[in-house]
Amino acid sequence: MNESLRTLCARIGYRFADESLVETAMRHRSYVAENEGVESNERLEFLGDAILGWVVADLVYRAHADLHEGKLTDLRKSLVNAVALAELAEELGVGECLLLGRGEEQGAGRTKTSILSDALEAVFGAIYLDSDALSAYQVLTSLIEPRLQGAIDGLDRLDAKTRLQEMASKLLGEQVHYKIDDEGPDHDKTFYATVFVGERELGSGEGRSKKAAEQLAAEIACDTLAREHAND
Repeated sequence: MNESLRTLCARIGYRFADESLVETAMRHRSYVAENEGVESNERLEFLGDAILGWVVADLVYRAHADLHEGKLTDLRKSLVNAVALAELAEELGVGECLLLGRGEEQGAGRTKTSILSDALEAVFGAIYLDSDALSAYQVLTSLIEPRLQGAIDGLDRLDAKTRLQEMASKLLGEQVHYKIDDEGPDHDKTFYATVFVGERELGSGEGRSKKAAEQLAAEIACDTLAREHAND
């Protein structure tokens, strides 16, 4: 295990018995396409996504008896969406540890929201396989629980597409439109969305559905506009 990966594990608060698991969690599919005989992080990401969903659902249910089912669902979504996970991944230093193919490396893959969030979920899956459900729960809770109050305060931000349209109209007097591309077979497509405010490109995202990709692109665009007009 290299030094950056050791630092990542220390920040997460977990020491792996099987270090190959966290090494696999760092391998993006673009790296595997150029290096035969190794596994990508996609299977671990699938597992970690499910574990994260369970942990967050348990946390919000226990912490907020005052919230009905719809708000609990919204709160869970605000904690496990790609933007929130990528922010956490960036704080932990996941980007420094990623193994990427040449194209992603040259295309700033270490800072891409989708790559960072997927890798972090893969780490969660790796922790579960390396230990047990209770240990994984404790590690994930230590990372997610500090963000819970902020998520409560930001429940009105959940529908990024609606929020972006409102911001674009109020701040710029512009309309929002999306450009959608996809790749892969019909049963396993990946969608890519680019969002424009007027003629200006403000965000992009990818997801397993058109809606997920658009929401991610809109969230990034909202954050950009919020920074640019913080003093308005």
